[in-house]
Amino acid sequence: MKGLAFAKELAARGFEVEVLTGFPNYPGGAVYSGYRIKLIQREVIDGIRVTRVPLFPSHSRSKLGRVANYLSFAASSTVYGLFFAKRPDLVYAYHPPLTVGLAASMLKLFRRIPFVYDIQDLWPDTLKATGMVGSPLVLNVVSIVCDFVYSQAHSIVVLSPGFKAILMERGLPAEKISVIYNWCDEAALAQNAVAPSAIECMAHGFTLLFAGNIGYAQGLSSVLKAAEILQMKKAAVQIVFLGEGIALADLKTKARDANLDNVHFLPKVPMSHVGQYLAAASALLIHLRNDPLFEITIPSKTQAYMAVGKPLLMAVKGDAADLVLRSDCGVLAFPEDPDSLADAIQAMASMPPTELKRMGDNAARFYKEHLSTRAGCDAFARTLRHASGAK
Repeated sequence: MKGLAFAKELAARGFEVEVLTGFPNYPGGAVYSGYRIKLIQREVIDGIRVTRVPLFPSHSRSKLGRVANYLSFAASSTVYGLFFAKRPDLVYAYHPPLTVGLAASMLKLFRRIPFVYDIQDLWPDTLKATGMVGSPLVLNVVSIVCDFVYSQAHSIVVLSPGFKAILMERGLPAEKISVIYNWCDEAALAQNAVAPSAIECMAHGFTLLFAGNIGYAQGLSSVLKAAEILQMKKAAVQIVFLGEGIALADLKTKARDANLDNVHFLPKVPMSHVGQYLAAASALLIHLRNDPLFEITIPSKTQAYMAVGKPLLMAVKGDAADLVLRSDCGVLAFPEDPDSLADAIQAMASMPPTELKRMGDNAARFYKEHLSTRAGCDAFARTLRHASGAK
């Protein structure tokens, strides 16, 4: 999610920025110490004006709690924008949730303030695919509201060419949609906060690292089956999982039951430690389930992996795979296909170090030129200036 760092980048490019947000309560769903919910709270953080409005704090699995969280912030931000805010030249709205776009639409209708809509998740597609919403009626209502918000936005920003293609199929004009890739937390990745002993398990032989959320969408059982194939072939490789998630316990059980001695699990670490783990690996793995929705997705770890200059094993179809091909920074495998994964891992393990370094250098170069914070914020600045009518 784009936050204070993005606001500071815009300010550095000459924009006068005010952030309208709620009272901090993520991820626990409880308001942070030092804050209490009130009608309006203003503060300045690192030179950026931040205005906080009331919301219902909730980040539990309760659908009602999540809906209350979304609707309460949308209502508060709409009231503030209509009656209390100094009229801005432009509003930038981040999706999800859809209700933020609805609030921006109200400001467009009643105060004639144009807005740029940054779509990070396609609704209702994602809601249906993840099982978050199963009711056809609700999904249809969400679709209607999405179409309304899209029609009100001056410009729409999406994170991949696939997102743009789908929105064009739904009738939006191509010139209204810009593809601006996400970037990673470059400063955190550059930190050196890890003792060498913490990454010792990746110091010997070819090590493939998966870092991040270990959930069911990642489909990592297939990676374990690939590890089993490699173990039977006595391939000199090891696969390391770094992180946590709802599928972790099941994954550990499967690895133990299969007696996989080439698979290791490391606990989640702070973002300031992640860069050193990525740099210590031979190659980095991205894997998602074989689902059409993921073909238009570029997992956020892609940018982090490329930024540290390591070769990628990309087991995701579509836009993410195209990114690897364009940058020539890794090897492709079919998702949820253990044989394809095992072949790709073995092929990378057999490459000379110079070839792995070449792909890693390509990754870092492509990231800097096309995916970095600088590149992304420059593109956003152009889009925002165009939408606001600035020269």
